[in-house]
Formats: sequence, C-alpha cells, structure tokens
Amino acid sequence: MAGELTVVKGLVHVRLVAEDGTVKVDEETSNLITQIGDQMILERATGISSPPAQATGMRLGTGTTATAKTGAGAALVTYLSGSSKAFDATYPASSLSAPNRVITWQTTWGAGVATTASNITEAVIVNDTIATDATSTAANTLARVLLASPAPKAAGDTLTITWTWSMSGT
Repeated sequence: MAGELTVVKGLVHVRLVAEDGTVKVDEETSNLITQIGDQMILERATGISSPPAQATGMRLGTGTTATAKTGAGAALVTYLSGSSKAFDATYPASSLSAPNRVITWQTTWGAGVATTASNITEAVIVNDTIATDATSTAANTLARVLLASPAPKAAGDTLTITWTWSMSGT
C-alpha cells in the first residue's frame, strides 16, 4: 500500500544480579537505532554492496550524552574498560511474534568482568572487532541506550543485557 512504512523499534532489558542472587536492577527501556544501524538493516536486506558490517557484540560505558542518530550521541561516550564482549552463544536469534519479526541479541558480563564503582549508564551494539578493548565510534555503533536506573557492577555481580529489535509495517 502506498505510504506504508516499515518501522524498527528497539527495546533493552537490563538485569544486574548480585552474587547472593539479589536483583539490583531489572528494567526495560527503549533504545535508539543509529543511522549506521538503519543503513546496515536496509543495505543488507536489499543486497547493496559494501553495507555496514554485521553486529559483533556489546560494550558498556559511563557517559550521559543524550542518544542521537549521528554524532557524539550515536557512539559510546565513556568506554568501560574490559566491557567489550561478543553476544552470548545462541544469539542473535530471530523469532516471529505476530505481526512483528523480532531479532534478539544478548550479552552477559559475569562475575569479575566489567566491574566498576561508577554507574554503568550506557550500552551499545557494535559491529567492529570485539576483541579490541576500546570504545567504538559512531561509524561502528548500530544502536545505543542510556540506562534509566544506572548502577555500578561489583566484582561478584552478573549483568545481562537483552536487546530486541522489532520490525513491522505500519
């Protein structure tokens, strides 16, 4: 139908659990899919040559710059050293939740990984080399979120971030 739009929306579920099993943070919040994320989806779907690379993992940060489609808000602002991690073993995953197609990514930072006394305030999905312990530029950031309930991650804590993109025609 003329004028029909396809909309991709993101939702992020953040769960931070203490070593004793106490849930410190359990929240869902929307995210922003960046211009590079939009470009990756559309150019890969249409077979255009040289699209942005596939998503490789997530990174965490402590910055508070507002999210934006491009520029500083489209990249991880303040990288948390040691937080660059590939997706968990069975992710990404694709499912149909009628009428939407849902893509899910998940990354878990276990005990002793990405610990900080500072609040973790931001997370990104990236498409660059995940083994590199460094921040990602806007050109390598597919989506970014600011966390509504930021918290530090103690040495015994486990942090799991589950990120879904839902696509439907409207």
